[in-house]
Amino acid sequence: MSARSRDLPRRSCLSTPGATEKFLAKAPTVAADMTFLDLEDSVAPLEKVAARAKVVDAIKNLTWDERVLCVRINAWDTEWTYGDVIEVVGNAGERLDEVMLPKVQSAAEVVALDLLLTQVEKNCGLPVGHVGIEAQIETTRGLINVEEICAASPRLETIIFGPADFAASMEMPVLTGGVAIPEYPGDHFHYVFSKILMAGRANGLQVIDGPYLYVRNLDGLREFAQRTRVLGYDGKWALTPDQAAVLNEVYSPTQEQFDRAFDILDAYARATEEDRKGAVMFGDEMIDEASRKMATKFVTRGERAGLTRSSG
Repeated sequence: MSARSRDLPRRSCLSTPGATEKFLAKAPTVAADMTFLDLEDSVAPLEKVAARAKVVDAIKNLTWDERVLCVRINAWDTEWTYGDVIEVVGNAGERLDEVMLPKVQSAAEVVALDLLLTQVEKNCGLPVGHVGIEAQIETTRGLINVEEICAASPRLETIIFGPADFAASMEMPVLTGGVAIPEYPGDHFHYVFSKILMAGRANGLQVIDGPYLYVRNLDGLREFAQRTRVLGYDGKWALTPDQAAVLNEVYSPTQEQFDRAFDILDAYARATEEDRKGAVMFGDEMIDEASRKMATKFVTRGERAGLTRSSG
């Protein structure tokens, strides 16, 4: 399912309003790993139906590179969901990699989207399973059910945290979601980040953080993004080209880290295959099978980001 895009990098996921031709035309020129054309919150209710044709035109006629290309449809509790899928997926062609389903509260909502996508693919000549699914966790109910949601469909490629809607669902006394709260003695989203990450990783999904809304505060973005990067998230939403550039850096290993991971793999291979040892010293550090697993993940993440091992 969704073989082309499943393992592509998603360090920066650029949000693009689907009703605005200027933003749609700009999107392919922004150096983001993933772009999603939005039919949901950034589109006014009276523009939602008309935006579908604009999004289809952008997918078919703009020059996209190899990035992941996605459309965020409207949630199942609206009147627009089925029309979004039928009109966009049915007309966009093979270049559309995924649809993003917002405000997912149960596994049944993902299953329903999977079934509808199968019918649309059959009717428009796409291979069954061509279109992947990204699911957003934005409510308390969605977080409670996140394990079942992440296991709901083989089409699922990523799970995403939506901080603003989640803060509203939790009735947090804040007016901006996805930013630090100085009054709280710690990270108020740490449990949420960890729970979503574990559910995603248990099901082989990439895990993405949502937007940082102070769009001109790039230092603040960098600081906040470090929280999920250290936990192991694959990337974060970008609202501007400048944000995308910061996120591409934050969620990539450094060249030094990438090279060291390769060196660990080489040393461990020699230890196990030539010396028949299960553990060996690597400088001042003992490495073993757990070290190999961690290094392998680093190499995979670096290769997704386009890094190559330094010579010599």
